[in-house]
Amino acid sequence: MAEDLNQDHAPEEGDYEIDREILRPVLGALEAGDAEALSALLEPLHAADIADLFEQVDDETRVELVRLYGREFDGELLSELDEGIREEVIDALHPKVLTDAVRELETDDVVDLIEDLDAPQQEAILDALEAHDRVAVERSLTYPEYSAGRLMQREMVVAPAHWTVGEAIDFMRSADELPEQFYHVILVDPRIRPTGYVTLGRIMASPREIKLTDIAEESIRIIPVLQDEAEVAYAFNQYHLISAPVVDEDERLVGVITIDDAMVVLDEEHEEDILRLAGVDEESAISDGVIETTWRRVPWLGVNLVTAILASLVIAQFEQTIAKMVALAVLMPIVASMGGNAGTQTLTVAVRALATKDLTTANVWRVIKREVLVGLVNGLVFAVLMGIVGAIWFGTPLLGVVIAIAMVINLLVAGLVGVGIPVLLDKVGVDPALASGAFVTTVTDVVGFFAFLWLAGMVLL
Repeated sequence: MAEDLNQDHAPEEGDYEIDREILRPVLGALEAGDAEALSALLEPLHAADIADLFEQVDDETRVELVRLYGREFDGELLSELDEGIREEVIDALHPKVLTDAVRELETDDVVDLIEDLDAPQQEAILDALEAHDRVAVERSLTYPEYSAGRLMQREMVVAPAHWTVGEAIDFMRSADELPEQFYHVILVDPRIRPTGYVTLGRIMASPREIKLTDIAEESIRIIPVLQDEAEVAYAFNQYHLISAPVVDEDERLVGVITIDDAMVVLDEEHEEDILRLAGVDEESAISDGVIETTWRRVPWLGVNLVTAILASLVIAQFEQTIAKMVALAVLMPIVASMGGNAGTQTLTVAVRALATKDLTTANVWRVIKREVLVGLVNGLVFAVLMGIVGAIWFGTPLLGVVIAIAMVINLLVAGLVGVGIPVLLDKVGVDPALASGAFVTTVTDVVGFFAFLWLAGMVLL
């Protein structure tokens, strides 16, 4: 019976997408101006799904939806919205609705909400906060962007290290307000320096007289307030953390970072790497307009144009060779394309390994050796194939030999530069995801064209 139940409720592809079956009645309620029907349609949905729905409609429709949805708009929905449309949604909200929504959020969510907004919008949200929350948010905003200080929340449960389980439970039960979600009770010394933490599960499973220090976690990872958020996310992923205390320059407890915020950063880092490898601005969003999207893509298209011109200059040096044998013009893009694709494969693996710290100084030469050998083997395999194709296609066996040798050279070089370039860029402080693609493509194009045309000139003419 349980097996049948699991099968009936097993998620299928597309189960988590907002489809037309949901969007159509929502737009119908909007057209009719029926706020009650709109609320009834959206009420069963998770805030993330409602945010997706708002992101899928055009700007004018989105503003009308926000105004009709009115007082049902909550803080969780605001935090789920894409940054690209959050400003216009906030502008469309009634001030009272915005105030109520913001007051529901933890301080870290408020910081994430307002850090990229214009000053007037920031002030409107800060004014909506209670005095102590406003001070906490403003303090967080003084820390550098992308630091642990921006990521942490001030709401946490703290206990003196000498307390017992019973004292901790009594304290939490009598507290006027606790964080909406927390996983640990953080133990501190008299100077408010964290000395350990205890999971809620251990507290609830232990007798009241047990000291908290006796059931504290064996190890504690403390995050400096100025640490880069990417390093924070790596620590959470590497050490399987659920939460971690954050300390200031004097090692005093100032906040806590929880796994949900760390995983958001990790997801953003992955997305940023993917976009940068494709030469797309990491701020790009599906909701951006035509002009905005165009201008964000122009710079890297310009870089690609320059690299293409460099490859063309190499071809121009062998103009007479190509003129004497037109078959070269037909086959030479194959050599460059294979090298480019092989280089991109190696580059993608290398950039990801650098980001996850799997590729280090200790193993870089072993990885380079492996990729060069992979390139050599792949080159030999495809060299035999293209050698046969070239010989049969154009009836010139030596042409097959030339393209085979050029293929081996270019795939070997692709393996070398696919790892070497991102490692070198990382060493000099340049994001390898941002610049590696253009360099690798240029090298494989230039080497591929030069090797093929030079060998053709030497062997065939």
